[in-house]
Amino acid sequence: MDPTMQAALAAIVGAFLGGGAVLAWHISDRQQRTDTPVEVPVLPPGVASVLSVLRSSALVVGEDDLVLKASAPAYAWGMVRGQALAQPELVELVHDVRRDGQIRETEMVLGANGSGQRHVFARVAPLGVRLVLVLVEDRTRERRVEAVRRDFVANVSHELKTPVGAIKLLAEAVQDASDDPEAVQRFSSRMHTESDRLASLVKQIIELSRLQGDDPLEAPTTVEVDDVVATAVDTSAIDAAAHEIKLVSGGETGLQVRGSAEQVTAAVSNLVANAVAYSGESSAVVVNTKGTPSSVEISVIDQGIGIPENEVDRIFERFYRVDPARHRSTGGTGLGLAIVKHVAATHGGDVRVWSVEGQGSTFTLTLPRHVMEMEEAP
Repeated sequence: MDPTMQAALAAIVGAFLGGGAVLAWHISDRQQRTDTPVEVPVLPPGVASVLSVLRSSALVVGEDDLVLKASAPAYAWGMVRGQALAQPELVELVHDVRRDGQIRETEMVLGANGSGQRHVFARVAPLGVRLVLVLVEDRTRERRVEAVRRDFVANVSHELKTPVGAIKLLAEAVQDASDDPEAVQRFSSRMHTESDRLASLVKQIIELSRLQGDDPLEAPTTVEVDDVVATAVDTSAIDAAAHEIKLVSGGETGLQVRGSAEQVTAAVSNLVANAVAYSGESSAVVVNTKGTPSSVEISVIDQGIGIPENEVDRIFERFYRVDPARHRSTGGTGLGLAIVKHVAATHGGDVRVWSVEGQGSTFTLTLPRHVMEMEEAP
């Protein structure tokens, strides 16, 4: 072979070998970089899937106290900030569980210094060797229901004591004044008034309890608003006449809603009775009806004592009274507006109030409208 060709062939082979060596070095270097293990905490198989379907808020804490996995509520409730537990009590429980492997439970209040206070129940348990599982259930609603129930029982007990005690004292007075016909007549009249008040209180307590356990939408019927208003006005007619209060009804006629006729009538009757009870002599109470394409508004307008601005938000509470002293003379129970609010809620509507102290109030009950054409459609 020609020496020149041999030299050229050697150069080509050398270049190929040199390029291959460089390429092999690059490949080896890339493999070394990509194959470098990165230690990432791994949850046991299936844990992530199970946590995602739990109703409780879930957190998984690693051995360095970093949160490896947390549900959205855990962040929303302020239990986790970044990757750290934000509740010292939970941190302490995690340490205790990691030390001895014993499951621990506790109740705590989140956001105790803010308006969004939340009562939660936490259960902390070991998850494998290094991890700790924290399950947190929101029990705020249960605590509120318990508080309302306690207040309700306490209020009922207090309210029942008043007329019962009055009747007992009056009975003793009648017995002592058996030789005085005029005194007997006076005391017996008072007994009759207190017994009526007691009967009304018991009736409304039973009615409110029944409403809370009844879902009228399970078997709704067509309710004629004209009939509801007529019944409500008739129910308060005697009391209104006794105080020279004029009852006026007007507005759109022929309106209908769907629900319980008994409950809607009770709600409107309570609004009218409340307006009459807190109106002055020789004034007027107006019941007005108005229809919109989707709802029916029943407004009860009075010229009574009105409601202080700082008390408007509380008037629908059970047993709450704007003027307790005046209330006792009217024989009310403080449950009427609570019943109205409950009826509105169960029918998918609402109740709102406009009031100026010393000028009067307007209560408006809004219920979903029932349109005849919808019922007749195939």
